[in-house]
Amino acid sequence: MSAPLRIASVNVNGVRAAFRKGMGDWLENRGVDILALQEVRAATSDLETLFGPGWNILHDAATAKGRAGVAIVSRRSAGIHRVALGADDFDSAGRWIEADFDIDGTLVTVVSTYVHSGEVDTPKQVEKFRFLEAMLERLPALREHNPLSLVVGDLNVGHTELDIKNWKGNVKRAGFLPAERSYFDRYLGPAGETVTGVDGVTGTGLGWVDIGRQSAGQVPGPYTWWSQRGQAFDTDTGWRIDYQLATPELAALASGYTIDRAAAYDQRWSDHAPVVVDYAV
Repeated sequence: MSAPLRIASVNVNGVRAAFRKGMGDWLENRGVDILALQEVRAATSDLETLFGPGWNILHDAATAKGRAGVAIVSRRSAGIHRVALGADDFDSAGRWIEADFDIDGTLVTVVSTYVHSGEVDTPKQVEKFRFLEAMLERLPALREHNPLSLVVGDLNVGHTELDIKNWKGNVKRAGFLPAERSYFDRYLGPAGETVTGVDGVTGTGLGWVDIGRQSAGQVPGPYTWWSQRGQAFDTDTGWRIDYQLATPELAALASGYTIDRAAAYDQRWSDHAPVVVDYAV
């Protein structure tokens, strides 16, 4: 039996800084086959230098230099990929990249995405809702394209009260707004059934699976991001906003879900922790 396909995802908070702080050591010892990156904030040439010739790199930079940026770095070459999401007048650059991988004759599609952080009552929040709406339209097409599809990345929304340590204090803040969480109710709701979101809005469930929640069960966290301020990391006052969302067909093949939380604050190379999952494809 061949080894499972190990897929990891992490918001690196600037890939060059992450490598300076030790990301390379983590990667060398983690046995990752496909690595999805968010908030790359670098050029493709920087990625090529940092990762070296053993890795294949797909990268979509943001329109504004030094902002956002998503990439998929892999030990094997990828097939066709797309980077556009939403309407033609919507700038999704640096936030969505899809790639098809032929895994010994089995097609696996991986998306690295970086959802806007948003800010209540500002244009940033409007852009975030447009992105979440575009995902609502794209996910069914993605599953139709390939039943073994996976969307990973920093989605900047805590889906339920279990996903944020201090949820009561964040109900009116971007990242935990009921209207944001309602999209996840539909993404993850039973396929084809009418789903009522936490904000009361109804829609059709898409049937995707949150691998983190499937693995951990109904428990607080486990968190993937901690504020740099105060003692958030030391007290584990975190948010679970980094996901691996799979089609049901791929979710059935998942195991070994792990959040690679650093042993100590000064050993972190990003304010996010990598999310790692094995898939028996």
